[in-house]
Amino acid sequence: MTDRSWLDWPFLDDRHRALERDVAAWRDRDLKIENDDDPLAACRSYVAQLAAGGWLRHAVPDPAADARSLDVRTICVIRETLGYASGLAEFAFAMQGLGSGPIALFGSEALRRTYLPDAASGTAIAAIAISESGAGSDVAAMQTTARSDGGEIVVDGEKSWISNAGLAAFYVVICRWPEGGDRGYIALVIDADNPGLSVSAPIDLMAPHPLGTLTFANCRVKKAAIVGEPGQGMRVALGTLDVFRPTVGAAALGFARRALDDAVRHVRARHVFGKPLADFQLTQAKIADMATAIDGAALLVSVPRGGIDALVSVMVRAGASVRSKALVGSHATRYTVTAAGPVATGR
Repeated sequence: MTDRSWLDWPFLDDRHRALERDVAAWRDRDLKIENDDDPLAACRSYVAQLAAGGWLRHAVPDPAADARSLDVRTICVIRETLGYASGLAEFAFAMQGLGSGPIALFGSEALRRTYLPDAASGTAIAAIAISESGAGSDVAAMQTTARSDGGEIVVDGEKSWISNAGLAAFYVVICRWPEGGDRGYIALVIDADNPGLSVSAPIDLMAPHPLGTLTFANCRVKKAAIVGEPGQGMRVALGTLDVFRPTVGAAALGFARRALDDAVRHVRARHVFGKPLADFQLTQAKIADMATAIDGAALLVSVPRGGIDALVSVMVRAGASVRSKALVGSHATRYTVTAAGPVATGR
């Protein structure tokens, strides 16, 4: 039933089309959909399943590979395909990439060899910690601070709304770095078992996924834990987001396509006044509006993402394109899911 004509659009290569077919076949055949009442357990299961299927290697490159092996179109295809079945499954896939991305893109060879293999195999779950209670979109307002103390870095502060909090084996943490000046930041890898790190109880959400608060109190790490250069932590954070944030729009398209398919399935099966709901002009118009919104969003997600792939090697910031793709995909999902509700529940 699903419209797959978008795979013929010129924004994907043959390898992306083959990948979508392979992921969709695996999803329908092997993916066990977990109950999200316990999102931590569900995400552990999804990471293990994705690792066993070999899909995590598309989000977490080999330590010896060039960072350019992180292909945005590939990640988009996988997130959209997984999102069709489960928001938590695509979340688990994306977070392995986002959490390990700073190491893959900016980390030393030692850090890459220490953390990337376990992230790719699903042995270690990854996370990134940027946001704070007073510093969400305004990342420059963050207060968590790192300082030198001999051969160590000491971190104090609190990070809020951190995905995979309490689940991750390691966190890439972005902190202020006063030694680098007023605009100095630093990125550090901090293991979950560090005695200076504590995790709050999970935050309840309407759409459950692992989310919590990290508290750092005299949290000490070796200087070898620095990702990139001291003082350049914001470059690490934004450079990683530039690769992974575009894929949010693709995940939203997966949700929207599922909502549309469920609505179509219902209106074909449900009969009123002696005929299917699908035969009524108003129903057809609503379905057409949903399909048009999805195609429009898919085009706006697809056109720039190839450009992001071309820019990864030089880490040119494409903030406007990144934000537009996430916004457009989210808008299409919001519209389609909202419209599909009354259609799919029509009596």
